Amino acid sequence: MRLLITGHRGFIGSHAIERAHEFGHTVISAFDWLDHDRMEEVFHITDVEAVMHFGAISSTTETDVEKVMHQNYDFSVWLLNLCNDLGIHFQWSSSASVYGLGTNFKESADPDPRTPYAWSKYLFERYIRDRHWKIPVQGFRYFNVYGDRGEDHKGDQASPYHKFRKQAQENGVIKIFKGSENYRRDFIHVNEVLNLQFKFLNFKKESGIWNIGTGIAKSFRDVAEEIAYKYSSNIEEIPMPENLKNSYQKYTCADLTRLNQTLEKNLNE
Repeated sequence: MRLLITGHRGFIGSHAIERAHEFGHTVISAFDWLDHDRMEEVFHITDVEAVMHFGAISSTTETDVEKVMHQNYDFSVWLLNLCNDLGIHFQWSSSASVYGLGTNFKESADPDPRTPYAWSKYLFERYIRDRHWKIPVQGFRYFNVYGDRGEDHKGDQASPYHKFRKQAQENGVIKIFKGSENYRRDFIHVNEVLNLQFKFLNFKKESGIWNIGTGIAKSFRDVAEEIAYKYSSNIEEIPMPENLKNSYQKYTCADLTRLNQTLEKNLNE
């Protein structure tokens, strides 16, 4: 399949470029926000069969609402409508952050976005839901995605796996917030995420939103201890910053009922 991939300089997007070739696809073009001066040139390509839209400001601590809405929402609306006009299969990245501090992680649960980033994802979901599309439109609510490499540019927004591994290697000390044993997240490897999305490129009759996670919650302390053991490093507790206390999710665990039903239905056809 001939693909256009956005966010190709980012963590998931850069992995998607590599995995696309492994799955036998051809990446016709790639786009990052730094390329916006050639947006029209990049996207008016008639032989693209599918767009995988990973590009976004992914920082949950970004406070410039206008910037987040312009890059995450406005651009996504523009791109989706272009794909709809050209008959191009559209996939895009949502986020488990739309669940906020809730504990119901079904796709039908009431949303509770707490940050500009989460709001930008939720509002685009609403835009999609309230309109009719003539193409497959597939959105994926990622839970906590991590990998073995490629997160350096994310800074403080990198996954705990990356941050703890880097601290263990560089300083021999992993720093975790006090009470980290009470904060449990659904961590999923980037390769598992992409395996699912590339499968969905073959599901031409499926549109909607799906959770992507493991269905298992692991505490931050568990992750730290796992990495500390591997690198023979120590663990040090530090206070949680005030700016995180009101939006920091205490628990996430993907409900995979809908995902598994869709996979079973399509893989048996």
